[in-house]
Amino acid sequence: MSGGVRDVWVYLAATPLLWLTFTLAAYLAGMWIYGGLKLNPLANPVLIAIVIVVAVLTATGTSYHTYFEGAQFVHFLLGPATVALAIPLYRQVETLRRHAPAILASIAIGSATAVVTAIGVAWLLGGSPTTLLSIAPKSVTAPIAMALAEQIGGLPSLTAVLVVLTGITGAMLGPPVLNLLGITDWAARGLAIGTAAHGIGTARAVQVNEAAGAFAGLAMGLNGLLTAILLPLLWRLLR
Repeated sequence: MSGGVRDVWVYLAATPLLWLTFTLAAYLAGMWIYGGLKLNPLANPVLIAIVIVVAVLTATGTSYHTYFEGAQFVHFLLGPATVALAIPLYRQVETLRRHAPAILASIAIGSATAVVTAIGVAWLLGGSPTTLLSIAPKSVTAPIAMALAEQIGGLPSLTAVLVVLTGITGAMLGPPVLNLLGITDWAARGLAIGTAAHGIGTARAVQVNEAAGAFAGLAMGLNGLLTAILLPLLWRLLR
């Protein structure tokens, strides 16, 4: 890299707008590939965007701190985007009223299953106590999961990675698995994806069907609430 080009890169790399623009461009590239592959769930645009961002940060030697200074506006928009899920959910209010007990029971069972299976598999594979505590909240949205991991003695940084992997895996493999099981009701599909794969899975559900997205958003929120209440209590009892 010549001196002039290096100077320009150093200037641009220190500009927050660069990394915000690059993040959006990486996601658009992921969406373009996703659309080119006819919405194949294995070509998840979030996963593609992450790979692009990580590759560029590694190649340019840019620290995550520098990157996040520019990309944090996208992070800020996660809150309003989550709240906006209430709009399609409101349109399903009659279904909610008719099936409220079944919906609450399914989310509660799914929340408990996510924690128990994660800990059980990690334990069978010889995971350390810290790993077990870090993986327990992996099906909850990242801010809640990281806070829970820190509270019970896990590593928030490890939890964040596991949460992202869980969301991407759920968004990619959830629809084919539900198809294989013959589950066609959009509300049921949304509840399953939202409970198992939090925000990334919910985003996928919104793209496919409005009803599925609405119930996925509901499941994501209630799963986070239940896990935040029950996991610390369960940890105290087991300890």
